[in-house]
Amino acid sequence: MAEQPVEARQRDAPAEVPPYAVYGLPYHLPQPPRSRVVIKADLLPAVSILSSISLLGIPLAWLWALLAPDQLKQVTTRGLIPLTAESYHRFDSMALFVLLGLGAGLIVGVGTWFLRERRGPVTMVAAVLGSLGSAYLATLMVGMFTGWIYEVPATTNVGDTVTVAPTLESVWVILAQPLATALAYGVLAAWNGMDDLGRRLG
Repeated sequence: MAEQPVEARQRDAPAEVPPYAVYGLPYHLPQPPRSRVVIKADLLPAVSILSSISLLGIPLAWLWALLAPDQLKQVTTRGLIPLTAESYHRFDSMALFVLLGLGAGLIVGVGTWFLRERRGPVTMVAAVLGSLGSAYLATLMVGMFTGWIYEVPATTNVGDTVTVAPTLESVWVILAQPLATALAYGVLAAWNGMDDLGRRLG
């Protein structure tokens, strides 16, 4: 049987199916490897981040001591009694601490996000815990700073009006800063939308 020429064999051979779908979209493109959560490499930097953020409690306490309103109280036989409307400053002091904590938390969350090569859940947890430590340290140090700013009278008589330093009467105010940090970092991570949060481009 005579062998067909090369041109005839090429003409009769089935056409190759192109690697594209009917609508012009590729259906078997190579997929890039999925990014994994980095833990060990971020542990030591996370400790540094946590420690550094915790120290922010010192300037936070100093700023609160300068801005928080004092209370005017009158010396009576039953002790110190706040004057009219002065007791509202108790709430003002706590509200001011919460606002300062929210602002500090937003700054910490955004600032930590710019550590591009360390983006991930480990860094986020370190930032949140550092913010919690910062707020708690601030509550411990506000008494020291207010003691420097406000003088305690040596002697008082019944009927005298004295200025009392502001105080924090609730420990729950420490939650504002870590919540703001988690919110800021989480929103930026969701907005980024990349598997590795852009770590490879760092």
